[in-house]
Amino acid sequence: MLRHGLTDEQGDLIADLFASRKATGRPPRDRRQIMDAILWVLNIGVPWRDLPAEFGPWATAGDLFDKWNADGTLASA
Repeated sequence: MLRHGLTDEQGDLIADLFASRKATGRPPRDRRQIMDAILWVLNIGVPWRDLPAEFGPWATAGDLFDKWNADGTLASA
């Protein structure tokens, strides 16, 4: 587990907030990993491009942050 990552209990609490993933196209990223990435960037205050590789592609995390912020997913968290 990452030092400031979500605990298993916290991950379980937010699991239902995210829309179901489509079965076509690329394999989807783990939503908990994306949330850890978003929280890390917001906590540290760095640009998305400085996201460590352990969080997955920075563009994916940044794009999902923008999408979830725009559609209200993060507001309900």
